[in-house]
Amino acid sequence: MTDATSIATRYLALWNETNADRRRALLADLWTENGTYIDPLMQGSGHNQIDALISAVHERFPGFRFTLVGQPDGHGSNVRFSWQLGPEGADGPIKGTDFATLDNGRLKEVVGFLDQVPTGA
Repeated sequence: MTDATSIATRYLALWNETNADRRRALLADLWTENGTYIDPLMQGSGHNQIDALISAVHERFPGFRFTLVGQPDGHGSNVRFSWQLGPEGADGPIKGTDFATLDNGRLKEVVGFLDQVPTGA
């Protein structure tokens, strides 16, 4: 059985990591080599491109943190979870839901949906 909470928690920890070396180590541990990420604003394949996407979010929203919203859900090799992005300890102005496909417990594909994005974000 897929541990959806563990996958979602590790995934958001990766997106929150600002130290590039630690982030790349987390990425290598969590994602398959040829993993893909896509949402309405960006997409990437492989560790280098996904790391660049995460770095770009840190540049665009300095000091913001991803946190889980609700309870992650999973079955088989699929995981679904919602998140928010905003200042630590505050309601995040940006919210989304991600759907992940796993390969031997590692992320193979993540498709993200933006549920709430303020104008100008």
